[in-house]
Amino acid sequence: MLSPNVETFLLCDTPYDKADIVLFGAPYDSTTSFRPGTRFGPHAIRSESFGLESYSPYQDKDLEDYAILDAGDLELRFGGPEDALEQIEKQTEQILSDNKLPFLLGGEHLVTLGSFRAVAKKYPDVHIIHFDAHTDLREDYLGEPLSHACVIRRCWDIIGDNKIYQFGIRSGERAEWQWGKEHVTTNKFNLNGLEEVVDKLADKPVYFTLDLDVLDPSVFCGTGTPEPGGVSFDELRKAVTLVCSKLNIVGCDVNELSPHYDASGASTAVACKIVREMLLALNK
Repeated sequence: MLSPNVETFLLCDTPYDKADIVLFGAPYDSTTSFRPGTRFGPHAIRSESFGLESYSPYQDKDLEDYAILDAGDLELRFGGPEDALEQIEKQTEQILSDNKLPFLLGGEHLVTLGSFRAVAKKYPDVHIIHFDAHTDLREDYLGEPLSHACVIRRCWDIIGDNKIYQFGIRSGERAEWQWGKEHVTTNKFNLNGLEEVVDKLADKPVYFTLDLDVLDPSVFCGTGTPEPGGVSFDELRKAVTLVCSKLNIVGCDVNELSPHYDASGASTAVACKIVREMLLALNK
């Protein structure tokens, strides 16, 4: 008997009512400031995940042992960003209301704001751990406050000072760096100091947002704003495993893969493997 072809991230096909983690895509890139294409990221990650094994030798865990649903991509309205953000927020609210963990695949980094709005409503004391090459702290970009260059600033609008911890940052306009000194904690260039922050946030709800351009372009060139001087794959793998396994993660996302800028497919493979390691680490 023939069956419908339903494509999910590797083995993430648990029925919704039994799932603990719900993966979903937000294929949106209408505010991209340099090279567009992240709207194709979620589908590429889902499709190429079957090049991986479900078992991780790093963690001695297998996706087949856990209850995870890939709910597919949202059908987002392109154009002004607020409509798309509202759709993402609504989807995240539903997942949270059913006591499941939302895991968002972008898309450009602005999609984080939609998910984070929902998370912050349920967890007012939520903190953010942010891996990225860029500060994302602009008040606006070319007059637009809802831009992927402003996403962490918009998250700060919701939760305020001393709740945002940035790592790997190596690019931003001078005003962002100056403003950030007073309002967020930024670790420049690398992931040093992460263990201390994890210890500090051990009893807090945490939202984890990962912009894959934190990686060096020699590892991950398939992105719209590549920034030399980034971390290695293994540094990132160890860091995401630490964050996801040790903290009370109440929402997370992975974003900024533009697969067509890396015809080899290596960048998409990197994204897939990072997502796999995060999913496994989130299952305590």
